[in-house]
Amino acid sequence: MANVAVVGSQWGDEGKGKIVDWLSERADVVVRFQGGHNAGHTLVVEGVTYKLSLLPSGVVRPGKLSVIGSGVVVDPWALLKEIDSVRAQGVAIGHDNLRLAENAALILPLHGELDRAREQAKAESNRGSGKIGTTGRGIGPAYEDKVARRAIRVCDLADPDTLEAKVEDLLLHHNALRRGLGIEEVDGEPLLASLQEVAPRILPFAEPVWLRLSELKRAGRRILFEGAQGAMLDVDHGTYPFVTSSNTMAGAVAPGAGVGPDSTGFVLGITKAYTTRVGSGPFPTELSDDVGRLLGERGHEFGTVTGRPRRCGWFDAVLVRQAARIGGIHGLALTKLDVLDGLERLKVCVAYNLGGQTLHHLPAGMGAQAAARPVYEEMEGWKESTRGARSFADLPANAVKYVKRLEELVQCPAALISTSPAREDTILVRDPFVD
Repeated sequence: MANVAVVGSQWGDEGKGKIVDWLSERADVVVRFQGGHNAGHTLVVEGVTYKLSLLPSGVVRPGKLSVIGSGVVVDPWALLKEIDSVRAQGVAIGHDNLRLAENAALILPLHGELDRAREQAKAESNRGSGKIGTTGRGIGPAYEDKVARRAIRVCDLADPDTLEAKVEDLLLHHNALRRGLGIEEVDGEPLLASLQEVAPRILPFAEPVWLRLSELKRAGRRILFEGAQGAMLDVDHGTYPFVTSSNTMAGAVAPGAGVGPDSTGFVLGITKAYTTRVGSGPFPTELSDDVGRLLGERGHEFGTVTGRPRRCGWFDAVLVRQAARIGGIHGLALTKLDVLDGLERLKVCVAYNLGGQTLHHLPAGMGAQAAARPVYEEMEGWKESTRGARSFADLPANAVKYVKRLEELVQCPAALISTSPAREDTILVRDPFVD
């Protein structure tokens, strides 16, 4: 049996929750390898709905080990709140089934404050249109401190002398920033006290998870690597600067979990049958008409974490093909096909027009991305319902044609097709866990 890495192939919100839940039932270990509690997915297990942001999806299933890797930035208070919330739903969570990388960087209250202050400053300036659309939860500033080598990490909570020195070093930087932004400076003593207070609840989960994963891999355990956000939010390859602050591709599994690059296994790209985006940034196929509103209403397109309505548009094959190539995607999990039911005509973006030039990739420049216009191919829709289909034989002929055409354009086969939020309503073309 192979390991599986699940990543989004668009701008996140592709419907990973259902697919990850389906896969996690068959995995032995579920690992988060990047992002923070800005990610969000909804799981429905035996009629109970769980909304997770930081916890790996395996926590809701008995007998599974869930791991938060070092590539994740962790808000310890948010983590404990989420643990308490899931426990209140009857789920047992302890250090036997949840492990946290001891070298993971922490998100502190000052990171969220800085995040929001920066966005506010941009909004009030003449360049307010440059707002990133951050969730304001401090993820970006926490990653900044990590790469600048001043982050406070989980392991520091166990060493009072180191912790005090690192808080002092951190505030030397942050208070200078806060003075420039006109916000109150942080007093180190209350911050240190709050970290010391939370330490006894966090440290029991901490360990060198790279070592545990190495042992599990040698024992032949099935490992599911669970990504957050989507390929086009990747800090290197996404629609920069309207991106997240980490690498969202499957290649980030190795450093973010502490495993070798050969550990990733089958890379499954979660791909919505149309396109959505939350927050600011370019979106070539965005629809502001009745069709766009219909997709949003029918698809219940609201962010799991933020509740913000998602922008909706036609499927962008150029974008997904680019994500598949950069991210090494082996197969697509096509979600929300049923949302397209009843539409007379469907459009798929097959290229971009930029100043009279035809492009078959998304350009890197911010101005060029904003100016790129979609070149569409039109297809006939279908009147019949696809909702609940569990085999190709259950799909209308035009729905099959649509799926096959997306495969051709993206140059990647569909491994799974989801036809409703229910986990059983899934067409399995290829089992990602089988070599």
